[in-house]
Amino acid sequence: MGAYEPIHQISMWEESFKSNGNFNASASMIVDADTKLDNQSEDASHGILGPSSKYDQEATKPTDKVQRRLAQNREAARKSRMRKKAYVQQLETSRLKLIQLEQELDRARQQQGIYIGSGLDASPLGFSGTINSGVTTFEMEYGHWVEEQNRQINELRTALHAHISDIELRFLVDSGMSHYFELFSMKLTASKADVFYVMSGMWKTSAERFFSWIGGFRPSEILKVLQPHLDPLTDQQVLDVYNLRQSCQQAEDALSQGMDKLQLTLADTVAAGQLGEGSYVPQMANAMQKLEELVGFVQQADNLRRGTLQQMSCILTIRQAARGLLALGEYFQRLRALSSLWATRPREPA
Repeated sequence: MGAYEPIHQISMWEESFKSNGNFNASASMIVDADTKLDNQSEDASHGILGPSSKYDQEATKPTDKVQRRLAQNREAARKSRMRKKAYVQQLETSRLKLIQLEQELDRARQQQGIYIGSGLDASPLGFSGTINSGVTTFEMEYGHWVEEQNRQINELRTALHAHISDIELRFLVDSGMSHYFELFSMKLTASKADVFYVMSGMWKTSAERFFSWIGGFRPSEILKVLQPHLDPLTDQQVLDVYNLRQSCQQAEDALSQGMDKLQLTLADTVAAGQLGEGSYVPQMANAMQKLEELVGFVQQADNLRRGTLQQMSCILTIRQAARGLLALGEYFQRLRALSSLWATRPREPA
């Protein structure tokens, strides 16, 4: 099986959805394995929703309040960049310390003669020690990502209650969208280090893992969760959301079928030869090549999630998009809270 076999299936329904839903999104928005976060950030900086003529008029006559708000936003962005720079430096220091520790452990294993004679790495899975470094870095970054998401949720809630202008609200929506795109980029890097870790969702809480699909949320289910919180929707918006959900389900089915085929192929590869003979180096080498395809599936799933968010931003008004991002963030917060409550529930003595 090829690395991206579902792409042909996805492109078929994508063309159908474009003609029915009248959207301008291309198939590469969903399944292009080379989509970069920088491109998404550039899109966000130009305004994902596209300003209306009314917004143009407002922009030409900025009020003092808007000017103050924009100045505050610039100052907040500057401080955020400073915090991020310090955080990256901290990550680099931690990474170097971790590499040094791994090197010391490797030397200790060599001295004790623990290395496997097959020529694979000392790890029972035959993976390089840099995987743990990549996973550790991702876990630290994801912890900061959740903290930033909680801050953005609070800011969105306050802004919606304060009835701020659409220009100011657009800035918050663009920031929220870019924040999700940043997570997709982080996951791609982590999956190249340890795709099983990302696929299993071990970086999420137990309740989030229960609803996980290829290392993240299932777009069609998220649309079903969010739609009641977006009302009132026009008849055209209801139709557009319905078409988007149908197209997401088709893409999800195509990716799931591709995953099933890859799983069977990988199982056959690992089991090739005579089991019990003790030597399995050739099988492991072939299996490692198959795992590159698994990384591709994770990226395609995140491209579908990214494309779904972008399509919704095209369908909704700026205030509806803000309410949608708020509802999405609170939904994940509740799943994390459910995990904590379940883990700390009172238990009867055994």
